[in-house]
This record gives sequence, C-alpha cells and structure tokens, in this order.
Amino acid sequence: MENTSTDLKPGPALGESTSVDPAVSTAWARARAGLRNEFGDEAFRSWINPLTLEAVHGGTAILSIRSRFLRDWVSANFAQRIISHFNAEHSGVVTIDLVVNTGADGETLTEAPRFTVPKEEADTSVGAPLDPRYTFDSFVVGKTNELACAAAQRVADSESIQFNPLFIHGGVGLGKTHLMHAIAWRIRRRTPLRQVAYLSAEKFMHEFIRALRFKKTEAFKEQFRSVDVLMVDDVQFMADKGATQEEFFHTFNALIDERRQIVVSADKSPSDLAGIEERLISRFNWGLVADVHPTTYELRLSILQSKAAEIGSRIPDKVLEFIAHKIQSNVRELEGALNRMAAHASLIGRAVTIEMATEVLKDALRANERHITIDEIQRRVCEHFNIKMLDMSSARRARVVARPRQVAMYLAKMLTSRSLPEIGRKFGNRDHTTVMHAVRKIEELRAIDSSINEDVEILIRALRS
Repeated sequence: MENTSTDLKPGPALGESTSVDPAVSTAWARARAGLRNEFGDEAFRSWINPLTLEAVHGGTAILSIRSRFLRDWVSANFAQRIISHFNAEHSGVVTIDLVVNTGADGETLTEAPRFTVPKEEADTSVGAPLDPRYTFDSFVVGKTNELACAAAQRVADSESIQFNPLFIHGGVGLGKTHLMHAIAWRIRRRTPLRQVAYLSAEKFMHEFIRALRFKKTEAFKEQFRSVDVLMVDDVQFMADKGATQEEFFHTFNALIDERRQIVVSADKSPSDLAGIEERLISRFNWGLVADVHPTTYELRLSILQSKAAEIGSRIPDKVLEFIAHKIQSNVRELEGALNRMAAHASLIGRAVTIEMATEVLKDALRANERHITIDEIQRRVCEHFNIKMLDMSSARRARVVARPRQVAMYLAKMLTSRSLPEIGRKFGNRDHTTVMHAVRKIEELRAIDSSINEDVEILIRALRS
C-alpha cells in the first residue's frame, strides 16, 4: 500500500475530523477492529476507542488521547499491539506517537512515547506475536497457580529439557496464556538464538489448511519442525479435526525425537479432552501436567492490588476487596473491572467508593452473580462434613457442628448477595453479629489452617460447578 503522509499540526479537539489521507484512515479503522477482536469490547471501549488519529508524517502516526493517565496506561499496556495492528493494515506506518490532547483550543501536549513495530512482529518467522504485558514479573502467584508457574519458569530457565511436554490446563481467563507468553519472552531474552514459536491451535490449523490449499505442506512441516520451542495454546480447538491432529501428532513426535521443547495449554486435563485422538492424549501425559485452578479471594485481591499499583491508581482497599469478592469468574474480568474503575475515576473525577463501584460495574457484577442459594450452601456443607441439615439452625455449640455452620455462613456471605441479617435468619434466626464473627473466624482459619482452607476451596468449586 502506498505510503501517504501529512504534516503534523496541532491536533483538533477530540471527536473532530482530521486531515489524514483516506487510505490511512481506512487502515486505522481496520486496525481498531482487530484490536477490538483481540482485547474485547470492554477494554476497547475504555482504552482504544478514546484514541484519535491526528496525522501521519514520515511513517509515524500521531494518536491523541484526552488525559495523561489514559496516555500512560495505553503506553504501558496496548501501544505495541496498536502499532502491530496498524502496521499490518498499512505497511507505511511503522511508528506511533501517543500525545495528550486537552481539547482546549486544539492544544496538544507532546512528550510523546514512541513505539515502533517490534522485530519479532515485523519479520516473517513462524508463530504469533507476543503480548509485552505477559511476563513472569507481572504474573501474580497464589496457591491455585503456583505449580503451573513454577513449572513454566523451570522450562523457561533450564538449559536442558525438564518436562516434555509441559501441559498447562485450566478455565478461561485464569492465566494459561499469560504463562505461555512469559515462557516465550524469558527464553527469547535469555537465549536469543533459540527459535521460539508461539501460536494458538486455531492458527496452527489455519496455517496447515493454507499449506494444503497452496500445495506447500513440505514448507509447513519444515517451518514447525525446525523450531527449538513449540508452544500451542488452547489445543482443545483441534477437537474432531482429524487431519490437523494427524499433522500435529507427527510434528510433536519429530520435535520430541530432536529433543526440542513443547508446551501445550488447554481448558481441560488431557484425559478430559473430548474429540482428541488417544495417541495425542497419551503424548500430552508424557511430561508434566500442571493445572491452574479458579482464583481464591486472596489471590484476586493480590492481583487487583498489583495491577492498581502498576497503573498508579489510588483505589481504596475496601473497594478492591469489594471487587475481589464480587467478580470471581476469571482474571481478565477482574482486570477489566479495575481498568474501568480507574478510567472512570480519572475522567469523571469522582471519589472511588463501593457505591460508585456498584454503579460503574453493574453489568459485570450482574454477570458474575452466582445464583447460589443459602439452602444449597447448607446442603453442600452438611454433605461435606457429614452433619444434619437441622444442625444449621440448631443451638448446638459442639465444634463438630459449630465449625461447619460457620463455614456455611462464610460461604453465604461470599457467594450470595444476601445481607448479614438475612443470612442470620436462615441459620435459626441468629443475629447479624454472629454471622460477622463466623465470617471473620473462617477468614482467619483459612490463613493458618490448610485443612479448613482446602474444605472451603472444595465447597466453593462444588457450588460454582
């Protein structure tokens, strides 16, 4: 595509049309669509949509945004992907400058961070681009992911093959892709000469189909079987794709025979993958299978605190605790909620409170609302601890009954939207202070008693399943 440039002039007020060549504007629109697909609607609305293409000069696109906070956050978290998408749509754009446009008389503040197309994305090497946000330094470790993280670091740091393959599995948004990218970044930085190929199973399939269509299967095989490290994300997408599984099977064997590292991720353990051939499942089980469990409250809170510090957002601890309690589905939604709160606070200028969080995040809170009843919680707890339902509302104080009752109260507070007085009424008309004491007691015990913590985790997973 022809490289058409315009001189950089003071940016117009946000929302006004700019004097950018129509071909470049069209490329920017396509890049925005790609960014929306990659990051999702919520992140797009908060961070990408506010950007305005002001001008293009000498291969540099000038993008403006209305505050320093937004500029700094986009710079830290999205800029490299923005330039990658823009460059893919218009090869003449190789650099972006992010500036702050105050919207006051067209005033544009420069001090622009500059981003160029990363080398690993500008070349034609096999694999997909890596997200610069996903490193081991930015991965928050807790009990639910410590094995997977430790295994990933061992693979990334070791000079020899430790486990082959490393198979990481867990639900959506729990950190599998983050760990995959972190491994690739660490290997590339430690041993730049090793060729690392990271891609999704879907991309592997599309590349294979393309090779068949254009009769380039030999080149395809050579491409994937010559890498030092092959990383395939979301391998469950190969389910029932016989020809793709056949090719992946032979690629897998060739790399193993050459003592090359393989890392695979999926949403389930190898034995639970439906539609995957038995011979592939057998090979997935050869190495180390590491799972990533749903996050605990403590891990969710740590993630929020870490991300808030990373973006320099001063959100009160009580609000972070509220979000950690209420948004339990996955880490992506958790981070999206934090980003929305930070953006809202910056743009609107309101004090950040629990009431504000409830208003701003109402759709996310509604989506995460678990339709779990107190009756269901009581039944599950009674089954787990082998006590009677009557014990939930009885006056018995023996520990064998009192502790499970406290666990049930704690879970009712954690997993339902019922108030403390409402919870108390479901437990034999107990006072709300009794419920508060139970919640505090179980929180304390979870921190020091591994058996209680394990009981609570098992019950939470059972109630959410």
